[in-house]
Amino acid sequence: MPASPSSSAQAAHAALAARLRELMLDAGLDGKGLSARCGWHPSKTSRILNGKSAPSEEDLRAWCAACGADDQAGDLIASLRAVELMYLEWRRVHRTGMRQVQQESLTLHHQTAVCRAYVSNVVPGFLQTAAYATALMRSITEFQGTPDDVADAVAARTERGRLLHDGRHRFVILIEETVLRYRIGAPETMAGQLGHLLAVMPLPSVSLGIIPFTAQRRIWPLEAFYLFDNEQACVETLTAEVTVTQPRELADYHRAFAELAKLAVHGAAARALITTAIDTLG
Repeated sequence: MPASPSSSAQAAHAALAARLRELMLDAGLDGKGLSARCGWHPSKTSRILNGKSAPSEEDLRAWCAACGADDQAGDLIASLRAVELMYLEWRRVHRTGMRQVQQESLTLHHQTAVCRAYVSNVVPGFLQTAAYATALMRSITEFQGTPDDVADAVAARTERGRLLHDGRHRFVILIEETVLRYRIGAPETMAGQLGHLLAVMPLPSVSLGIIPFTAQRRIWPLEAFYLFDNEQACVETLTAEVTVTQPRELADYHRAFAELAKLAVHGAAARALITTAIDTLG
């Protein structure tokens, strides 16, 4: 998926713009009249109404005041914040480090009964060892140029692993065989991580499927995505995390997951792929 807002985010922006248009018309104003009251150029109003520019919280307060609807400002600001959460640039959310994002992810997992994950590049966070997570997060921090709080972020990320054992959550995971071969950290780090996958596979809460290199593809390798019950999907790109809630788009991700699952091997066949990957580490 390209690093741009999903249709879910676009639909939410459009809904917010529609509410602002209604306020303006209910107040008997047109774009020029509202712009004059707000003290900005009419082109700004046009961009907001057409969804080409997102209003700031201060813009929303000014808009509501101009329309004599100050009581609507709080609700509109809450809607704006919800829209912004649908498309989170990593550099922005990591501007003070990675720990907070990891803690928020833990909260989301706590609230989810069944998490389905498809990952084509790295081991999913809730299956990562501390050493693997440290190597991965350090490379992310260096790439993004964000503050280094890797130790705290790793502690928060590995806390998710406890959910595998509490009996209240289920994790259905699909990974590409490439995940077993990409070397994140030193060989001993990879060996420990692959050994951990073997250790968690028998857990009742875990279903781990691996899509072999040799699978006859009916669906191409995709960007990493996580499905939280039937409520939302989180899609990870290089620059951002996109939250999908629009039913039609969400259905596409569930359908893609089902198609990818048909390509995966489980049980003894999956364990054989992992042990072969361990053997290649030397």
